[in-house]
Amino acid sequence: MKRPVSAFAVVFGLACIAVGGFAPATEALADFPFVLGYSTSFVVSKVFLVVGVTALLYGVYGLIYHSFSRAASKRRAHDARNILRLLFGVVWLIATLGVLTEYWVGLLFSFGVLGFAVTFALQQPLLSLIAWVYIMVKRPYSVGDRVRIGEAKGDVIEVDFLVTTLWEINGELVSSNQPSGRVVTVPNSLVLSSEVMNFGGGGSSYVWNEISIQIAYETDLQFARELMTAEANAILGDEMAEHIAAYREALAETPVEMEVHDRPSVNVDQQESWVQLRLRYLTHPRKGQQVKNELYERILTRFNEHPDRVAFPVSRSR
Repeated sequence: MKRPVSAFAVVFGLACIAVGGFAPATEALADFPFVLGYSTSFVVSKVFLVVGVTALLYGVYGLIYHSFSRAASKRRAHDARNILRLLFGVVWLIATLGVLTEYWVGLLFSFGVLGFAVTFALQQPLLSLIAWVYIMVKRPYSVGDRVRIGEAKGDVIEVDFLVTTLWEINGELVSSNQPSGRVVTVPNSLVLSSEVMNFGGGGSSYVWNEISIQIAYETDLQFARELMTAEANAILGDEMAEHIAAYREALAETPVEMEVHDRPSVNVDQQESWVQLRLRYLTHPRKGQQVKNELYERILTRFNEHPDRVAFPVSRSR
């Protein structure tokens, strides 16, 4: 919403409220027929007051959101929009019904009685609304995060009052953490009843990943490991060193004690017919498959350049 539109809505709303407050006192509508048992001046007053309240709240909402969104990130602006929508929606509903009924105390009491009845009739939507408050406060994820909620996995593009919308990855159409183009809608209540996995939500936007390559026992193991780490350093070394500090800070805030390497490392896993080398490195979750492809291509190319030192298993049990 643009600021001029919001400002105009505020001015228009105040003007309508002024007209609505003046209408019952004017005699210009005295000769008009009654509408549903009410005088025309009374009906016109209520219409102007409702329109005025709506326009005024709409304009104030737009001005507040516009001011906040200019100074905040997209994630904070998204959260602020939802909170403001809920707050101004409740205020508008109470104000509108109050204008129409003129019984504020009775109206608030009716909301309390109605709330008990609605709780039983709308348990799931209310549970999703409670879960939305939990998401806003505890931050298990936010817009832009890559998450898995239950069986759904994807990038969060919307967190509404009742549902979370994901841009699906690893669905039925594609694999390897690639977007499928489909949008998945998950009820917020699922956050309270199932596991939520946030890729990069532990204080660092980067996660550990690894690739595995099988080599024969005849391979020069030390040479193969050095070659793999050299290629990984050429691709990821500087980037990994830059982001490992944030990972260590996040780890320090937990009771978990773990050794963290500054650079990619290779672990050896002995199998029955071959040796498996696991290259471990830190990368952004959205670049996982791209990095894997590049690493596999470069490492296998280098291995094939040294057939006298690197051999691959030929057993059919591979």
